[in-house]
Amino acid sequence: LLEWKPISSRLIKIRLKGKHINSTIIQCYAPTNDNDEETKDSFYEQLQVELKNAPGHDMKIVMGDMNAKVGNDNSGYDRVMGKHGCGVMNENGERLVEFCASNDLVIGGTIFPHKDIHKLTWCSPNGRDRNQIDHLMINGTWRHSLLDVRVRRGADAYSDHHLVTAKLRVKLRRAGIRKIRKEHFDIVKLQNPRVKNSFTL
Repeated sequence: LLEWKPISSRLIKIRLKGKHINSTIIQCYAPTNDNDEETKDSFYEQLQVELKNAPGHDMKIVMGDMNAKVGNDNSGYDRVMGKHGCGVMNENGERLVEFCASNDLVIGGTIFPHKDIHKLTWCSPNGRDRNQIDHLMINGTWRHSLLDVRVRRGADAYSDHHLVTAKLRVKLRRAGIRKIRKEHFDIVKLQNPRVKNSFTL
């Protein structure tokens, strides 16, 4: 653990040291869709500051209860999300997608084709409403290191939210082998007496 920073009641950040690459992870609890605009603006402004202050070479992950439905229509946002989200995008979803587009983040839960039961992250107390509102985003540089994102329904977390897991594999570019140029000597020329004498001590 390189850094641990509680930011607010809605945000916390940690920085982890890796063997080849360090990671900055920001855990979120975003305002609900019914919250006032000022509260939502304040949340995303704080999140923007923390993300901007993260070291540029780090793998950056933003995750948590974003209270946002992004849906499965990625028209105009194919660099931000895939076509495997659930439901229809709401206002919070629009905010999240715009934020991701501005910060080169990819919404992992929309990329991988799973059954809805492995994508829906929240169930209402009455059991009637189910939504995909918990998300994991990774910066575009490390997009292909994200191998899977899915819900684990069997985890007993005493919550109306299901556990969301991600599988990552860090791929590093192989360094090119530097070729050492060998110097070749034309020793046949030493048979010439004049050349031979010039090298004689």
